[in-house]
Amino acid sequence: MTKPLRLPQFLGYAAGDAANNLAFAMGSMFLLLYYTDVVGISAAAAGTLFLVVRLWDAFADVFAGRLVDKSSTRWGKFRPFILFGSLPLLGLSVLVFSVPGGLSPGGALIYAYVSYAVFGLAYSLVNIPYGSMATAMTQRPEERARLATSRVFGSQLTILMLALVVAPQIQNSDDLQRSLTITTLVFLVIGFGLYLFTFATAKEQVERDVPKITVRQTVDTVKQNKPLLMLCLSSLLFLTGMFAVQTVGIYYARDVLGNANYYIVLNIVQTAGTFVIAALIPLAVRTLGKKRSYLCLGAVGVVAGISLALAPAGTPLIAFVCFFFLGIGMGGVNTLMWALEADTVEYGEWKTGVRTEGTTYALFSFTRKMGQAVGGAAAAYTIGFGGYVADATVQPDSAVTAIKIAVGVVPAVVISVALLIMLKYPLTESRFRELVRDVAQRRATRQIEAARAAATGGAT
Repeated sequence: MTKPLRLPQFLGYAAGDAANNLAFAMGSMFLLLYYTDVVGISAAAAGTLFLVVRLWDAFADVFAGRLVDKSSTRWGKFRPFILFGSLPLLGLSVLVFSVPGGLSPGGALIYAYVSYAVFGLAYSLVNIPYGSMATAMTQRPEERARLATSRVFGSQLTILMLALVVAPQIQNSDDLQRSLTITTLVFLVIGFGLYLFTFATAKEQVERDVPKITVRQTVDTVKQNKPLLMLCLSSLLFLTGMFAVQTVGIYYARDVLGNANYYIVLNIVQTAGTFVIAALIPLAVRTLGKKRSYLCLGAVGVVAGISLALAPAGTPLIAFVCFFFLGIGMGGVNTLMWALEADTVEYGEWKTGVRTEGTTYALFSFTRKMGQAVGGAAAAYTIGFGGYVADATVQPDSAVTAIKIAVGVVPAVVISVALLIMLKYPLTESRFRELVRDVAQRRATRQIEAARAAATGGAT
């Protein structure tokens, strides 16, 4: 069993996801509005862009996972990617939100595709090692739950900060393009400092018998990892709903509730819900286990989504309450996902004798990117089909209805299906502990046999 983690490790890991979301959440929350209202790309064209580029991102994750599994340095397998990839990633985030003026509509669309696709590759080369690192930092279930909670705290603080800093610019800025370029440049400096802190504190402990993994070993491990495949499918559906909410949240505040600044309130209450449940996740894991906690919290998200779709626009307080419970349901499940994914690494090692942290996390991240692609595209298509008019002071009733469907009905439906899949998830806490003990015993046996063989060889 690994040595206990200390506070600096948890803080450093939280800092990594805070930095990630200065780039990732910035795009999820504001890129659709930037493309439609600043660059002039139609909602339908932006929806197709999100679908195509985020599918590309998903395959980039698999590529990054293979690079991670093949790597081995004096700094470990994961930290070098964070050290050397973070600055290019943050710089590309600036370029994504800086489409040059004067381009033709076709030229602007090409720039958007290329810049966003390159940004996605850079994000994969940083995020896959970052996410994989949790499995190598500890094998203690309660510490993995705390690491998952730490990264959620880091990401949610960033998301809240983005709402507080960027949403007022959308409402009040006379030159939104200039404001967003300056903002992303500031985020570049802050994010690089956070990544350096992660590099300095988050280090690997878990032993591995095979330092570099072949493609065949990778494929064999993934094929035999039933818990991972089930978690990925459930996560794909769940995240489709979560990213649909994140994509149209600003539209819901501005065009349904009638005030873009309400987006700040929606994010504050949703973040509050996530903070409340994230702090309770280790307790929930100890009492209910990860699977039951996932099912209970997912049900909360379904009810909150349906309630939000039915909430009257003239009573913002109801929407605020719904977003708070979305924070509890979605934030809680999203926290548990990271701990569940880490457990599937041990299952894969138990099944095949090979640890594939990079590819396991890459496959999981692949489904998250697919969820982001489908969720973002579904939200964009929904408001496009509803007749959304860019820059209109008042949207037609059909567009308002479409926004409410995208923010409430779509998440409720896909999360319900995700929960049906998790009902059959086989990897419980007791089973996980058995796997860890079995793997440790096998490793000890091999080490004893190797020592005996060496001693016998020396004697002859």
